[in-house]
Amino acid sequence: MKYEKIVPAKFISRANRFVAQVLLNGEEVSVHVKNTGRCRELLVPDAVVYLEDFSYRQRKRKLLYDLVAVRKGDLLINMDSQAPNKVAGEALENGSIRLPDMSELTIIRPEKIYGDSRFDFYVEDENNEKCFVEVKGVTLESDGIASFPDASTERGVKHLNELVRAMENGYHSYVLFVIQMSGMKMFTPNDATHKVFGDALRYAAEKGVHILAYECAVTPDSMEITKAIQIEI
Repeated sequence: MKYEKIVPAKFISRANRFVAQVLLNGEEVSVHVKNTGRCRELLVPDAVVYLEDFSYRQRKRKLLYDLVAVRKGDLLINMDSQAPNKVAGEALENGSIRLPDMSELTIIRPEKIYGDSRFDFYVEDENNEKCFVEVKGVTLESDGIASFPDASTERGVKHLNELVRAMENGYHSYVLFVIQMSGMKMFTPNDATHKVFGDALRYAAEKGVHILAYECAVTPDSMEITKAIQIEI
Protein backbone atom coordinates (compact mmCIF):
# COMPACT_ATOMS: atom_id res chain seq x y z
CA MET A 1 0.00 0.00 0.00
CA LYS A 2 1.38 3.38 -1.04
CA TYR A 3 0.29 6.96 -0.57
CA GLU A 4 0.58 9.35 -3.50
CA LYS A 5 2.38 12.27 -1.88
CA ILE A 6 3.70 12.52 1.68
CA VAL A 7 5.14 15.58 3.42
CA PRO A 8 6.69 15.82 6.92
CA ALA A 9 5.43 18.17 9.63
CA LYS A 10 5.57 18.66 13.41
CA PHE A 11 2.61 17.90 15.64
CA ILE A 12 1.27 20.77 17.76
CA SER A 13 -2.06 19.72 19.28
CA ARG A 14 -5.25 17.79 18.66
CA ALA A 15 -8.48 19.77 18.56
CA ASN A 16 -10.72 16.67 18.57
CA ARG A 17 -10.75 13.07 17.31
CA PHE A 18 -10.70 14.18 13.68
CA VAL A 19 -8.57 17.34 13.53
CA ALA A 20 -5.05 18.24 14.61
CA GLN A 21 -2.82 21.26 14.31
CA VAL A 22 0.63 20.79 12.82
CA LEU A 23 3.53 22.99 11.81
CA LEU A 24 4.06 22.62 8.07
CA ASN A 25 6.71 24.71 6.30
CA GLY A 26 6.66 27.19 9.17
CA GLU A 27 2.87 27.60 9.09
CA GLU A 28 0.25 26.21 11.48
CA VAL A 29 -2.17 24.04 9.50
CA SER A 30 -5.28 22.04 10.42
CA VAL A 31 -5.14 18.43 9.22
CA HIS A 32 -7.44 15.41 9.25
CA VAL A 33 -6.38 12.66 11.68
CA LYS A 34 -6.99 9.25 10.07
CA ASN A 35 -7.33 7.54 13.44
CA THR A 36 -10.10 8.37 15.90
CA GLY A 37 -8.37 6.45 18.73
CA ARG A 38 -6.68 8.26 21.60
CA CYS A 39 -3.08 7.81 20.36
CA ARG A 40 -1.93 9.86 23.35
CA GLU A 41 1.46 8.20 23.46
CA LEU A 42 2.00 9.02 19.77
CA LEU A 43 0.59 12.48 19.17
CA VAL A 44 2.75 14.53 21.51
CA PRO A 45 3.99 18.09 20.94
CA ASP A 46 6.88 18.34 18.46
CA ALA A 47 6.51 14.73 17.28
CA VAL A 48 7.46 14.33 13.62
CA VAL A 49 4.35 13.36 11.66
CA TYR A 50 3.74 12.54 8.02
CA LEU A 51 0.85 13.93 6.03
CA GLU A 52 -0.77 12.75 2.82
CA ASP A 53 -0.97 15.86 0.66
CA PHE A 54 -4.20 16.44 -1.27
CA SER A 55 -3.58 20.14 -1.92
CA TYR A 56 -2.57 19.59 -5.54
CA ARG A 57 -5.36 17.21 -6.54
CA GLN A 58 -8.41 17.78 -4.32
CA ARG A 59 -8.43 21.51 -3.68
CA LYS A 60 -12.10 21.53 -2.67
CA ARG A 61 -11.41 19.44 0.41
CA LYS A 62 -11.92 21.33 3.67
CA LEU A 63 -8.71 19.84 5.09
CA LEU A 64 -6.00 19.39 2.48
CA TYR A 65 -3.83 16.97 4.48
CA ASP A 66 -4.35 13.63 6.24
CA LEU A 67 -2.10 12.67 9.16
CA VAL A 68 -1.08 9.07 8.45
CA ALA A 69 2.15 8.31 10.35
CA VAL A 70 4.23 9.46 13.31
CA ARG A 71 7.71 8.93 14.71
CA LYS A 72 7.99 7.64 18.28
CA GLY A 73 11.68 7.56 19.13
CA ASP A 74 13.30 5.17 16.65
CA LEU A 75 9.94 3.76 15.56
CA LEU A 76 7.95 4.88 12.56
CA ILE A 77 4.30 4.03 13.17
CA ASN A 78 1.56 4.16 10.59
CA MET A 79 -1.61 5.33 12.37
CA ASP A 80 -4.01 5.37 9.41
CA SER A 81 -6.96 3.30 10.62
CA GLN A 82 -7.87 2.37 7.03
CA ALA A 83 -4.41 1.01 6.22
CA PRO A 84 -4.62 -2.36 8.09
CA ASN A 85 -7.53 -3.57 5.96
CA LYS A 86 -5.79 -2.45 2.77
CA VAL A 87 -2.52 -4.26 3.52
CA ALA A 88 -4.38 -7.32 4.86
CA GLY A 89 -6.32 -7.56 1.61
CA GLU A 90 -3.10 -7.27 -0.39
CA ALA A 91 -1.39 -9.93 1.75
CA LEU A 92 -4.30 -12.36 1.40
CA GLU A 93 -4.27 -11.81 -2.37
CA ASN A 94 -0.52 -12.28 -2.82
CA GLY A 95 -0.08 -15.09 -0.28
CA SER A 96 2.00 -13.14 2.24
CA ILE A 97 -0.54 -14.32 4.82
CA ARG A 98 -1.40 -18.00 4.85
CA LEU A 99 -4.51 -18.82 6.82
CA PRO A 100 -4.19 -22.01 8.93
CA ASP A 101 -6.67 -24.74 7.88
CA MET A 102 -7.28 -23.01 4.54
CA SER A 103 -5.75 -24.03 1.20
CA GLU A 104 -5.31 -21.81 -1.88
CA LEU A 105 -7.73 -18.89 -1.60
CA THR A 106 -10.20 -18.45 -4.46
CA ILE A 107 -12.59 -15.79 -3.10
CA ILE A 108 -11.68 -12.78 -0.97
CA ARG A 109 -14.55 -10.39 -0.32
CA PRO A 110 -14.34 -7.35 1.96
CA GLU A 111 -17.02 -6.15 4.36
CA LYS A 112 -19.25 -9.20 4.85
CA ILE A 113 -22.22 -9.11 7.21
CA TYR A 114 -22.70 -12.13 9.46
CA GLY A 115 -25.21 -12.16 12.31
CA ASP A 116 -25.02 -8.79 14.04
CA SER A 117 -21.50 -8.02 12.83
CA ARG A 118 -19.75 -6.86 9.69
CA PHE A 119 -16.47 -8.74 9.30
CA ASP A 120 -13.59 -7.31 7.32
CA PHE A 121 -13.21 -10.27 4.96
CA TYR A 122 -15.14 -13.32 3.82
CA VAL A 123 -12.85 -15.91 2.23
CA GLU A 124 -13.25 -19.24 0.43
CA ASP A 125 -10.54 -21.68 -0.66
CA GLU A 126 -10.24 -24.21 -3.48
CA ASN A 127 -11.81 -26.89 -1.28
CA ASN A 128 -14.87 -24.70 -0.68
CA GLU A 129 -13.89 -24.10 2.94
CA LYS A 130 -15.33 -20.81 4.14
CA CYS A 131 -14.05 -18.34 6.71
CA PHE A 132 -14.29 -14.87 8.18
CA VAL A 133 -11.30 -12.66 8.93
CA GLU A 134 -11.55 -9.69 11.30
CA VAL A 135 -8.66 -7.21 11.14
CA LYS A 136 -7.47 -5.06 14.04
CA GLY A 137 -4.86 -2.35 13.52
CA VAL A 138 -2.27 -2.02 16.29
CA THR A 139 -0.42 1.23 17.02
CA LEU A 140 0.25 0.74 20.75
CA GLU A 141 3.78 -0.31 21.74
CA SER A 142 5.84 -0.49 24.92
CA ASP A 143 9.41 -1.85 25.13
CA GLY A 144 9.04 -3.69 21.85
CA ILE A 145 5.73 -5.33 22.78
CA ALA A 146 2.72 -4.46 20.63
CA SER A 147 -0.70 -4.58 22.24
CA PHE A 148 -4.38 -3.98 21.53
CA PRO A 149 -6.61 -2.15 22.31
CA ASP A 150 -5.50 1.35 23.32
CA ALA A 151 -9.04 2.09 24.59
CA SER A 152 -12.07 0.06 25.63
CA THR A 153 -13.70 -1.61 22.63
CA GLU A 154 -17.07 -3.23 23.12
CA ARG A 155 -17.26 -3.53 19.34
CA GLY A 156 -14.07 -5.59 19.39
CA VAL A 157 -15.52 -7.91 22.03
CA LYS A 158 -18.67 -8.31 19.94
CA HIS A 159 -16.59 -9.27 16.90
CA LEU A 160 -14.72 -11.95 18.84
CA ASN A 161 -17.94 -13.48 20.18
CA GLU A 162 -19.44 -13.45 16.68
CA LEU A 163 -16.36 -15.22 15.31
CA VAL A 164 -16.92 -17.98 17.87
CA ARG A 165 -20.53 -18.31 16.75
CA ALA A 166 -19.44 -18.47 13.12
CA MET A 167 -17.14 -21.38 13.99
CA GLU A 168 -20.02 -23.17 15.67
CA ASN A 169 -21.90 -22.84 12.37
CA GLY A 170 -19.16 -24.42 10.27
CA TYR A 171 -16.96 -21.48 9.28
CA HIS A 172 -13.28 -21.05 10.03
CA SER A 173 -12.62 -17.86 11.99
CA TYR A 174 -9.58 -15.61 12.26
CA VAL A 175 -8.69 -12.39 14.01
CA LEU A 176 -5.71 -10.72 12.39
CA PHE A 177 -3.76 -8.09 14.33
CA VAL A 178 -1.87 -5.88 11.87
CA ILE A 179 1.03 -4.30 13.75
CA GLN A 180 1.53 -0.92 12.07
CA MET A 181 5.28 -0.86 12.76
CA SER A 182 8.25 -3.25 12.69
CA GLY A 183 10.78 -4.73 15.11
CA MET A 184 8.31 -6.01 17.71
CA LYS A 185 9.19 -8.84 20.11
CA MET A 186 5.60 -10.05 20.47
CA PHE A 187 1.93 -9.14 20.53
CA THR A 188 -0.31 -9.32 23.58
CA PRO A 189 -3.81 -8.10 24.51
CA ASN A 190 -3.80 -4.91 26.56
CA ASP A 191 -5.49 -6.19 29.71
CA ALA A 192 -4.52 -3.05 31.62
CA THR A 193 -6.81 -0.99 29.38
CA HIS A 194 -9.62 -3.47 28.60
CA LYS A 195 -9.37 -6.86 30.26
CA VAL A 196 -12.81 -7.80 28.91
CA PHE A 197 -11.33 -7.76 25.41
CA GLY A 198 -8.35 -9.84 26.57
CA ASP A 199 -10.68 -12.37 28.19
CA ALA A 200 -12.80 -12.52 25.03
CA LEU A 201 -9.67 -13.10 22.93
CA ARG A 202 -8.52 -15.93 25.19
CA TYR A 203 -12.01 -17.47 25.10
CA ALA A 204 -12.11 -17.23 21.30
CA ALA A 205 -8.70 -18.93 21.07
CA GLU A 206 -9.88 -21.74 23.35
CA LYS A 207 -12.89 -22.25 21.07
CA GLY A 208 -10.67 -22.54 18.00
CA VAL A 209 -10.59 -19.04 16.55
CA HIS A 210 -7.16 -18.52 14.98
CA ILE A 211 -5.27 -15.55 16.43
CA LEU A 212 -2.73 -14.07 13.99
CA ALA A 213 -0.34 -11.14 14.42
CA TYR A 214 1.76 -9.74 11.60
CA GLU A 215 4.06 -6.74 11.68
CA CYS A 216 4.62 -4.35 8.80
CA ALA A 217 7.44 -2.62 7.00
CA VAL A 218 6.53 1.06 7.31
CA THR A 219 7.92 4.04 5.44
CA PRO A 220 6.47 7.56 5.39
CA ASP A 221 4.65 6.76 2.14
CA SER A 222 3.97 3.01 2.37
CA MET A 223 3.08 0.03 4.54
CA GLU A 224 3.38 -3.67 3.74
CA ILE A 225 2.80 -6.79 5.84
CA THR A 226 6.07 -8.66 6.32
CA LYS A 227 6.10 -11.44 8.93
CA ALA A 228 4.19 -13.12 11.73
CA ILE A 229 5.29 -12.32 15.28
CA GLN A 230 4.98 -14.21 18.54
CA ILE A 231 1.64 -13.99 20.33
CA GLU A 232 1.25 -14.16 24.10
CA ILE A 233 -2.34 -14.16 25.30
